[in-house]
Amino acid sequence: MSTVLSAHEIRRSFGTVEVLSGVDLEVAAGEFVTLAGPSGSGKSALFAVLSGFDTADSGEVLLLGERMTAPPAWTDCAVLPQVMGLADELTVAENVALPLRLRGEEHAARVTELLDELGIGALGDRYPTELSFGQRQRAALARALAPRPRLLLADEPTAHLDHATVPLVLGLLRRAAEEGAAVLVATHDKEVHEAAHRQLRLVEGRVS
Repeated sequence: MSTVLSAHEIRRSFGTVEVLSGVDLEVAAGEFVTLAGPSGSGKSALFAVLSGFDTADSGEVLLLGERMTAPPAWTDCAVLPQVMGLADELTVAENVALPLRLRGEEHAARVTELLDELGIGALGDRYPTELSFGQRQRAALARALAPRPRLLLADEPTAHLDHATVPLVLGLLRRAAEEGAAVLVATHDKEVHEAAHRQLRLVEGRVS
């Protein structure tokens, strides 16, 4: 399997607190990898660096063999953050279609497919503020998956879901990996860890 994401000696401090203390990790195409760690361990900070939305104090992140210096295109790296980041002025369907429309691609069939698979196909015309947290989270996942990214970073993708909905999300995450994406998921959810190919843990600023 070819390496899609690699991080070497990533260090990041906020004030006098060093949150990331020399992180090393690799995720290959076709892998579904989970990252565990207690609250406050730095998982979200690490994801911000890995996605290019924050800059490490030292170390480097390589995406598809190239050093990352800015947030990459959606097709190279898509992110599902904890805050979800949906645009409130767009409908659910318009949010999911956004990364495809920006590339001038046909989007209707892909949007319908993802919303249906996540059990929110009837909500495409609603706005994010009209949805529950769990529904918003599924819409944000659909948007991240829409352009079929080479790398998917998902931060607690099941945090707001009921138990019956978790398998829908896990199915799409595993399918993304089966289709060749590198999938890295930060989670506290035991069910998500059990579905992964490999599990990592962030402890005292390092990955083991």
